[in-house]
Amino acid sequence: MPAPIHDDSTSLFGSPHFYRALPGDTLYSIAFETGHDYRQLAYWNGIRPPYRIVVGERIRLAPSARRRSPHAPYVPEIGNRTSVARRRPQVSPGSPTDQRLSTPRPRARSSARSTIPAGPRLRRVKSWIWPARGRVEDTFGRGAADGRPGNKGIDIVGNYGEAIRAAAAGRVVYAGSGLPGYGELIIIKHNNDYLSAYAHNAQIDAKEGAMVQQGQIIAHMGDSGTDRVGLDFEIRKRGVPVNPIRYLPRIHHSYK
Repeated sequence: MPAPIHDDSTSLFGSPHFYRALPGDTLYSIAFETGHDYRQLAYWNGIRPPYRIVVGERIRLAPSARRRSPHAPYVPEIGNRTSVARRRPQVSPGSPTDQRLSTPRPRARSSARSTIPAGPRLRRVKSWIWPARGRVEDTFGRGAADGRPGNKGIDIVGNYGEAIRAAAAGRVVYAGSGLPGYGELIIIKHNNDYLSAYAHNAQIDAKEGAMVQQGQIIAHMGDSGTDRVGLDFEIRKRGVPVNPIRYLPRIHHSYK
């Protein structure tokens, strides 16, 4: 079931069916926040790979009359990616971002972009590893009381500064603090089906657009956007949150 859309007048066009792209947004982060598959949003908006968006662009969150298919068709992903310019102190000008191929048209001055070098093709995830050491306190679905949505992942409680590692190899498609309730967040795209997310970091080490290997340190545990130190770890399959415990090994990996 899609995650609820925040009623934020700075990002929504007065309707739950549209979203206005803010500085730092990518198609992946918008899909993640609104509980959609990024390919579904791309299909509804006529956005072709490699998915460029610009500040202020209106993103449709529901199909139009001529695009009533509930699911987006498979679209091969090729080329490089860029994203909307980010206004965060830790990101220098010219940072890698996501692209959108479309008919040339005037662009806002604030939508400066740079190119991400093409990396190796993303492949099927054969296995996952634990992203951090610590104890799991809040499990998937917990807290779904009074009609409120439950936890979309698991919370791993550990020590401030503890290393956060990529649970599987992939490409960093978002790194920032623009999504409400997630603090400093990293989203990794593993293939056309799976994304993983790592929230509330104290420090982000992996840059947006970078290819990361399984077990590579991508951030350090913190309490950004929350009241305790820990990692909120999520896995999304085609835009839908799934229980990470079903994918992770029974025993935590031991890191040196």
